[in-house]
Amino acid sequence: MAEDVLAAVRTGPGRTEVRSFAMPAVPDDAALLKVEVAGICGTDVKMYAKPPFAGPVIMGHENVGTLVHAGRAFTRRHGLTDGDRVFVEHYVGCFHCEWCHIGEYRHCENTDWRTNPDARRYGYTSADNAPHLWGGFAQYMYLPWNAVLHKVPDGVSAELAGIVTPLSNGIEWALFAAGVGYASTVLIQGPGQQGLSQVVACKQAGAAQIIVTGTTRDAARLQLAKDLGADHVVDVQQADALTAVLDVTGGKGVDVVLDCTAGAGVAPVLLGIDALKRREGTMVIQGELAAFPDFPVKKVTEKAITIKSARGHSYRSCELALAQLASGRFPLERLTTHTFGLDDVDRAIRAVGGEVEEDVVHVSLLPWAGAS
Repeated sequence: MAEDVLAAVRTGPGRTEVRSFAMPAVPDDAALLKVEVAGICGTDVKMYAKPPFAGPVIMGHENVGTLVHAGRAFTRRHGLTDGDRVFVEHYVGCFHCEWCHIGEYRHCENTDWRTNPDARRYGYTSADNAPHLWGGFAQYMYLPWNAVLHKVPDGVSAELAGIVTPLSNGIEWALFAAGVGYASTVLIQGPGQQGLSQVVACKQAGAAQIIVTGTTRDAARLQLAKDLGADHVVDVQQADALTAVLDVTGGKGVDVVLDCTAGAGVAPVLLGIDALKRREGTMVIQGELAAFPDFPVKKVTEKAITIKSARGHSYRSCELALAQLASGRFPLERLTTHTFGLDDVDRAIRAVGGEVEEDVVHVSLLPWAGAS
């Protein structure tokens, strides 16, 4: 095994450099992941431009690779062994608290970097914390006993498995948070990797009508949404979105709104409130708005709307995502549009942010390509 590990390290806002780290010692209850693919999403774009704290960070929280140097206690605990390809969740819970005991380790204080400066979460934890390899933008990643792993099914490539995070988020938010099911009518706002993943989740669940909105620059993504099963797509810069939704639904509105616009302002939320049916619709939103003046509480309560927040994924949604990939039912390989090597992390992140490249959906970082 190599003596050193190359990793792309965020050193400040919009700055990254490739550094070398010593290969860590691996105790009996731990392992190393030889990283094959680290996915990049919109959260990485925001964290790269405006890091929440100072200090070096190896980013990368959507990680797939093969196990190497797994200790005996680690293999017993996880039922895995060296050479197995796995998807690693970014949460590293304590597995002692109430949240962990009920399977909701994503809420564990041990992994919440917002409130716990000593939290462990892949792609967020400072590289100053030994053994340093806490992110997927590296050739190897350290796996403690409490890492959460999923075995990748045979026949699913590493690059395809790299979209498990957005796909599992789509399943979690659409099916579990919003309750989309047979004959549901759904409005998905934003045809990025999360929105497109939700198209698949809703189609698989038996939704009767799936409407996806986007902008003119999203033309290729909107076409992909249709290819994945969306019944209608709307360019909000070319047509009135609310009128289009009401026309499609015969004036009734939709059962569920899934807002995947991530920072587009209050307009998508207001559209969602108007587009929901008269009584007891559900809207799932991401927490990108710091403030919302003149929020229409009266309209929300009169329509008995339930608003839920989108917060990561669960173990079950990851397993369902992997099963969906293994089924081959949908052309999900079309979401994996761009690949970059370790020397090109800056460009890879900027591609997701829309600064470079075209028709980007999901970007895969390949740590063993372009490393020098």
